[in-house]
Amino acid sequence: MVGLKQTSGQEILENEIIADYQLGWLSRYTSLIGRREVLSGRAKFGIFGAGKELAQLALAKVYQPGDFRSGYYRDQTLMFAIGQLTV
Repeated sequence: MVGLKQTSGQEILENEIIADYQLGWLSRYTSLIGRREVLSGRAKFGIFGAGKELAQLALAKVYQPGDFRSGYYRDQTLMFAIGQLTV
């Protein structure tokens, strides 16, 4: 049996950075697909969060359950980050 490896703060930070990058990438890619659908005429209307990923990931880090915020129509990345939206 392999012993448990104790993770350092640096390893945790690196994993968190990678996870945030992946989530930001997923959100941007989702926006690009949606925009392509609108521009090609297959969808009638669409507003996406492209360009807002970093700010919304930062907000998700400090957002706590019970905090009040007013919804914004480009909150796609924030909603992904707090688990309220899936692709």
